[in-house]
Amino acid sequence: MSCKYRTTVSLPALRKKILYLDQFFFSSAFHERDPRFVKAAARIREISAMQLLVAPFSSIHEDETHLWRGYDGKNKDNLMEFIKTTSRGHKFERRHNVEQTQIVRAFKAFVSEKGESHNLQDRDAVAGDIHGWDDYFRIDVGRYIGDIELMRDLKRQSIENLVDVFPSWRNSTNTFEQDVAAEVRAAAKGYLESYIQHAARLISGDYNALFDSPEISMVVESLLHCLPDNVPLEGQLERIGAFFKSSHFSEVPFIRLSARIYATLKAMVKRGAYVDRVDAIRRLSGFFLDVKHVSTYAPYCDAFIVDQAMASIVADPLVGLERAYAVRVYSLNNWDKFLSWLDGLESAMTPEHRAGLVAAYQ
Repeated sequence: MSCKYRTTVSLPALRKKILYLDQFFFSSAFHERDPRFVKAAARIREISAMQLLVAPFSSIHEDETHLWRGYDGKNKDNLMEFIKTTSRGHKFERRHNVEQTQIVRAFKAFVSEKGESHNLQDRDAVAGDIHGWDDYFRIDVGRYIGDIELMRDLKRQSIENLVDVFPSWRNSTNTFEQDVAAEVRAAAKGYLESYIQHAARLISGDYNALFDSPEISMVVESLLHCLPDNVPLEGQLERIGAFFKSSHFSEVPFIRLSARIYATLKAMVKRGAYVDRVDAIRRLSGFFLDVKHVSTYAPYCDAFIVDQAMASIVADPLVGLERAYAVRVYSLNNWDKFLSWLDGLESAMTPEHRAGLVAAYQ
């Protein structure tokens, strides 16, 4: 009754593959709309249990789940639980945090006059130690979503506004690279204008700006903290303005990808795609969220599942997603290759890894 015998078994170090599953995959698997997704979801859970793969969920998954119409609260909760179970509790960092980390790192390289520094690290995008051995236990903490009806209305308006500019796009004579540059400039302008509005509110005595200003208004604030205190504010802002015009900024991964995705969509429109307005709104209903998915998290992943429409865009050499970030892109266009990729993870398991599974979970 008082035996103090104990033994310790050392488990081998892991390096799991990171997989991003688009919302359409989770919803289709959960509602069993397509047996291909149901089978793949089961296989993903199996490979993840073997400690070979991790498929984190993101705040964007939560947003999309709550934006759906036609599903009551229970169904949404069940879907979100399905997503988190498939992800084994692993979660990507919030999109804004990932983007700000990339921008600050690039700005520091710009200030120090080093070459472009976009060294992507897993911890920038994924919370916790994803390469450790998983246990069975996880704690689920939800988050505040906000005004769902307002978010739905803004999503609808944004897509309608996007499609309404297609006629002017068709008459544009800009080259692809000019369109990319325009998207980069628009992003930089957004950061600067949001910060100026935030600062103006504070100067006027509206301290609610500290709590309800858009998150992007904090990006310039973060860059200011990277500069010496003895530099006047005007000089600091000039330095930040120069950064926004540099290749350090245009090559920030999420800036580069989102700009090229939008420019590629524009090129498709010029070639005659999305002529029917109603059909375009339907087909592009999730476009903005898909762009956020891909541009923010794909560079950190080994594989990425998207719908066929987005897959055709990111597969375009002008976007260069796979080439630039060594991430495999899968959709129903190449579903067999995705399943083969999963099988390959298991077949490549080392004897040490198999022994570790037996020791840890026998």
